[in-house]
Amino acid sequence: MSKIAVIGSNMVDLITYIDRMPLQGETLEAPGFAMGCGGKGANQAVAAAKLGAEVLMVSKVGDDVFADNTLANFQLFGIDTQHVTRVPGVSSGVAPIFVQSDSHNSILIIKGANAHLKPADIDAASAALRDCVLMVVQLEIELETVYHAIEFGKLHGIPVLLNPAPALAGLSRTHLAKLDFLIPNENELALISGQPVTSPESALSAARLLVADGIRHVIVTLGEKGALYVGEEGEFRVNGQVVAALDTTGAGDAFIGCFAHHWTQTRDIKHAMTLAVAYSACSVTGRGTQTSYPDTLRFAEFVQSHVSERQA
Repeated sequence: MSKIAVIGSNMVDLITYIDRMPLQGETLEAPGFAMGCGGKGANQAVAAAKLGAEVLMVSKVGDDVFADNTLANFQLFGIDTQHVTRVPGVSSGVAPIFVQSDSHNSILIIKGANAHLKPADIDAASAALRDCVLMVVQLEIELETVYHAIEFGKLHGIPVLLNPAPALAGLSRTHLAKLDFLIPNENELALISGQPVTSPESALSAARLLVADGIRHVIVTLGEKGALYVGEEGEFRVNGQVVAALDTTGAGDAFIGCFAHHWTQTRDIKHAMTLAVAYSACSVTGRGTQTSYPDTLRFAEFVQSHVSERQA
């Protein structure tokens, strides 16, 4: 089996279901609340693991009641936690999430222990990382650690996939040029490219600029409109799936985890994108983040009913 390394965050999701956001100074009653395991790195690791991937997690947890639960959750899905370590005297990462009745969400993140994941932790995991065929990184950890991961992958010939989320301006073009995969959404693409992205056509133009800078493969997630590819294999678009969305939280992470798993198995980018679009769509039909990610059986049923043989 091809092992995937996820170098990134874990969070405790505190999910409040609301009819609308309160105004300043206003108190509203909310119809529901749930707590779960999240964080972009952890979500992507769990999505891949639920589909059968062998996953190594490199992350930090705090010195609080959430840490044991986070570690147990990783282990529940068979994720290798030998390089998920505790930070004394620091809280775990927390993500208050507000989900409106139309399924759209607003999220705050408190990095907590995630801010303590340093380049030295990547070096400490060097032997395990060199056994992996893909490294997946996001931006809920410190930038110096993200850049070190990119350099590590380049040095050891391990492809690196960066999901540049949460959106952040001013990323190093020198480091981005060393990526094998950059997978932003439209807002993230606009920030990185410096170009307005308001349609699939403008996304195409912005992605071309990044490929011209040296990134091998740029994949832009377009929500319900699917995903767009620009890179060494040309240009193409994978259409989205029509579903009744209940909660879009974590849909982008579902895409990344599914794509990583299927690409490492087949090296077929378009096939992996097609399945990732479907996996993301399937995830928004359930509530929560990791709890909404289908396992292999449920996903196979979804693909059979939503994805044509020509698409897959």
